[in-house]
Amino acid sequence: MADQVALVTGASRGIGQACARVLARSGVRLALVARGAEELAAEVSHLTREGVRAVALPGDVAQE
Repeated sequence: MADQVALVTGASRGIGQACARVLARSGVRLALVARGAEELAAEVSHLTREGVRAVALPGDVAQE
């Protein structure tokens, strides 16, 4: 899955965070979405320190 891009919702905690980390270990670049901007930024920071290419997209996918 290297060089693929994944959009992960709920990525700042729980199942979304776990999915993002598994994808990261597979070499996937990540676009992470969550409502909590601070928690999301912390997760992106954690991943980028480990060499993962990730961006934070704060927002709520339930809202148009």
